[in-house]
Amino acid sequence: MTKPAAPKRHLPTSPFKAPVTPAPKHFAVGDQVTHDVYGLGRVIGIEDGIAALVDFGSAQRRMLSPYAKMTKL
Repeated sequence: MTKPAAPKRHLPTSPFKAPVTPAPKHFAVGDQVTHDVYGLGRVIGIEDGIAALVDFGSAQRRMLSPYAKMTKL
């Protein structure tokens, strides 16, 4: 298993715009979410900045931050 590449730094003299860093996703208890693998679910618990406990109907999963495959509906 390999480590992910470090983010590339932006040089101030570059003619290209600096890449925009996406804002971290924040979820609250009761939010309805969708996940690329598990489908529709509802947030039933939050661990501050670490994880969200989501009930997908057939299973409850602890989704770790940064929630890459999960979006709020």
